[in-house]
Amino acid sequence: MSTVVLFEHPLNEKMRTWLRVEFLINQLQDCLPVTQSVSALSLFRVLSELLDIFERGDMRTELLKELERQQQKLRAWAEVPGVDSERVNELRNQLKNQSPLLLNAPRMGQQLREDRLIGLVRQRLSIPGGCCSFDLPGLHIWLHQPQEQRDVQVAGWLATLEPLNTSLTMVLELIRQAGPFRKQTSLNGFYQDNAEGADLLRLQLVLEDQLYPQISGHKSRYAIRFLPFDSENGEVPARLDFELACC
Repeated sequence: MSTVVLFEHPLNEKMRTWLRVEFLINQLQDCLPVTQSVSALSLFRVLSELLDIFERGDMRTELLKELERQQQKLRAWAEVPGVDSERVNELRNQLKNQSPLLLNAPRMGQQLREDRLIGLVRQRLSIPGGCCSFDLPGLHIWLHQPQEQRDVQVAGWLATLEPLNTSLTMVLELIRQAGPFRKQTSLNGFYQDNAEGADLLRLQLVLEDQLYPQISGHKSRYAIRFLPFDSENGEVPARLDFELACC
């Protein structure tokens, strides 16, 4: 049985930020439970990167706009004959209920930014080896606290991200479902097309082909060049079939 590899490429800055945040939040779960310095530093590094992203723009406003946009799209879908109106209305209510939760939540990352331990570690992450015990004795003693106490504190940190995480998950799921996969064929390793109004490209390749896509694009047009994973000995077939969704 062939292994299928999924690649996703954002077509605007908003989607680029959302995919990066989703990527980081998913990493947080891989850091749990925090039992030693390796998992602890992984957790603090991911939290620090999230705070860096939050400081660059107003992500909450963009998500609120997208929640409203998706409600409008579902409202239009509800009028299409044969559509599962019960499911559509259920999704609309979920989006409608999520908006005030996101709107009334504290500023994104504010509670994490004010946490003393996170702040101390964050200052040292850019220094090679800067989080060892003599640099950060506070982190060293934290790692010797009872596991239950540490778990409660970490769970509290992650809970502050829940309004964002839930909203982002809902929005990205609807965007991904908006475009079905269709079979396409590249010639000599190249493919291009229009992407009017799309936010995201999703591309599926078979692992056995040992190829990966190099994608360039924006909101109106995109181009894909397929490259061999083995740059010295790999080859790109003259005709390559792949699955593509424009969402």
